[in-house]
Amino acid sequence: MAPAAGTGLEALGLRHPHEVLLHLPLRYEDESTLHALGEVVDGQTVQVPLRVLRSEVVFRPRRMWRLEAEDPEGQHMAQIRFFYFSEAQRKTLPVGAEFRALGEARRGPGGVQFVHPKIRLGWVQAEALEDKPLLPVYPTKQGVAQSLIRRRVAHALDTALPGEWLPSSALGGLPSLPQALRLLHQPPRGADLQPAWARLRLDELIAQQIALRLARQRRDQRRAHPLVQPELADRLMAGLPFDLTPAQQRVWAEVRQDLMAARPAHRLIQGDVGSGKTVIAALAVAQALGSGTQAAVMAPTEILARQLADRLSAWLAPLGVNIALLTGRLTGKARQPLLEALADGSLQAVVGTHALIQPEVKFHRLGLALVDEQHRFGVTQRIALREEERGRVPHLLGMSATPIPRTLAMTFLADLDVSSIDERPPGRTPIRTRLMSSSRRPELLERLRHFLDHGDGRAYWVCPLIEEQPDAEREVRALEETEAWLRPALGEQLAVIHGRLSAEAKAQAMEDFAAGRARVLLATTVIEVGVDVPQASLMIVDHAERFGLAQLHQLRGRVGRGTAESQCVLVYDEPLSATARERLRALYESDDGFVLAQKDLEIRGPGEILGLRQSGEAGLRFADLLRDHDLLAQAVDWGRNIAEAASVDGGILSDASLERLGIRAADVQCLLARWTQRAEDLLTSA
Repeated sequence: MAPAAGTGLEALGLRHPHEVLLHLPLRYEDESTLHALGEVVDGQTVQVPLRVLRSEVVFRPRRMWRLEAEDPEGQHMAQIRFFYFSEAQRKTLPVGAEFRALGEARRGPGGVQFVHPKIRLGWVQAEALEDKPLLPVYPTKQGVAQSLIRRRVAHALDTALPGEWLPSSALGGLPSLPQALRLLHQPPRGADLQPAWARLRLDELIAQQIALRLARQRRDQRRAHPLVQPELADRLMAGLPFDLTPAQQRVWAEVRQDLMAARPAHRLIQGDVGSGKTVIAALAVAQALGSGTQAAVMAPTEILARQLADRLSAWLAPLGVNIALLTGRLTGKARQPLLEALADGSLQAVVGTHALIQPEVKFHRLGLALVDEQHRFGVTQRIALREEERGRVPHLLGMSATPIPRTLAMTFLADLDVSSIDERPPGRTPIRTRLMSSSRRPELLERLRHFLDHGDGRAYWVCPLIEEQPDAEREVRALEETEAWLRPALGEQLAVIHGRLSAEAKAQAMEDFAAGRARVLLATTVIEVGVDVPQASLMIVDHAERFGLAQLHQLRGRVGRGTAESQCVLVYDEPLSATARERLRALYESDDGFVLAQKDLEIRGPGEILGLRQSGEAGLRFADLLRDHDLLAQAVDWGRNIAEAASVDGGILSDASLERLGIRAADVQCLLARWTQRAEDLLTSA
């Protein structure tokens, strides 16, 4: 569709007719109804007849034009304020002038107030307004007038309205696409707009499915090393001191089948804290190494990378496998031999941080790239481990201890295969969760001292901040303050770790805690994931209301990894907001990560959970996964059908490929334009 050149809407990012058509109103103004000033409800958008009593420019606290007015009966007063005005505008409303004000009404001590309402000169009878259509109000920015947007939308509706692109069997009684667009832009009074909105939401969900599935098709056309030699993985399995759970066995079978294929795997392994994902990673590494290729494992923090390297080494070293560690701390002469060994293939496996994706890191024959806590890395960072080498790309596995709700997996992760370890290994002790007001902090310290005096267990104490924030809404006991408070009572039993410490200092603190030289680890969320000290059986989270639900569940999962009874104490400040109370109640009532993930989706929404708001990655514009769950299954089915019927031609669906479904590519472009660009981005990085 040709660009809508010279429309004047470029400032809003509207360069094509289909973009103008999808620029939908925020609300509608009804000029067909007159409201009595005395019956106006606070916050209501109304049109009221008024007469000017006083007009003046004042400078309190800034320059503004203030009108005092009364209703036709002279019984009720209104005040109108304009911060942006001209002398010509003022002259249209002298004292005694009759006019109609249209805007949002606010009730205050002096009566009804309006700020920058629309002004219509003169009074008319209510009957004369009955035929006026609803006036759409569009999202805009300074310099782009509503009148301009309305003209361009009307032109696009007359000249560029797409035809229907979905078969009638897909609509389920919803209006056609052209009907829905026209109704949303030009609704008659009293029209039910929900079916039109539902139609656009369905289209967007289908478009998203097509984009992700096209990306998957393109990825499946690439070649990977088939990892078909199971001997080393079988030896590792036989030597484990425990049996895999049925869920682990199922997931390993899915992963192994992926790795044996000539097309690159792209699978997410998700499981609750302590479900046993790391052993699946070790088996995958063994399968890659046993098949003559290399394996790289990337973790978000050095602490987690070091623990992963230690765990993998404990399992694989007896089989003759050397696991190297590559982090930013390894530099100079110590780093160069490792890089050379990766490049010539003499080093088979490496665990590291972001250091693994630096330009100087080259692999001889990388067969497997595994990303732990994969949601903490951007798409570009994950893809960097899949650089093509002699026509082959490595298999890519991601792991996450933050389960993704099914609705998100069906949409934003539709280009991934997802395996879930949905049961815990036997012997994991349940964790008792308690809530405690911060006013009882001295009592908590006494309980901590009793805990240390009657056993050899370890405890975490987690704070949300490193140092006091001067502009905090209320006093926060930050990490340094907490250390000053705990140190006299705990002495050398207290170790401290946070993100501002050097790598050496963090490693030393973790080593002291793991070895028992320190019994309490005071930390920030640097220990949120991956940290595994089986002797730790007490988790204290200070200012728990400041953490997200997923964070709190991850922190709780740092204990309960040994045989001792474990506790998690959530210390909160009062008063609690409704959202914070809901989070803490959910955590108190459930320790199932999949249940809590669904609750987190309900509280925060998909953008926060997947990091879309921070990353700038395209999210859903019209649809909402919670509200529109009934449309999702239908969208998944049609997205699959269309993607399977389509051929990839530069990332665009061709007429020929869609013809047998009765779909014209030209009609698809209206709503698919945004998501076909998303497909292009995914295809480029697939």
